[in-house]
Amino acid sequence: MFPAKVIGRVVATRKWETMEGIKLLLIQPTDWRGNPKGDPIVAADGVGAGSGEFVFYVKAREACFAWLKGDRQVLEEMPPYDATIMGIIDGVEIRENEK
Repeated sequence: MFPAKVIGRVVATRKWETMEGIKLLLIQPTDWRGNPKGDPIVAADGVGAGSGEFVFYVKAREACFAWLKGDRQVLEEMPPYDATIMGIIDGVEIRENEK
């Protein structure tokens, strides 16, 4: 899982059929302290995140796992996502100099 900040929303008038009804958000990947890291990316919203929220996301093949419930698919065909927001971060505790 990777941290990011929601910086916008993506609206697509046409998209892959299995993506209908799924909110797409523009996220800025960050480090765990919230500092920007790399370029913004589009992620499917699996948790109802909003603008400005600190979230964690998964990418690659794991991005489709949010759309599974138990041993069955939520959708007939898995959507072609590269990233999915899996949670909203309420806080991060980083301990310095622990061995």
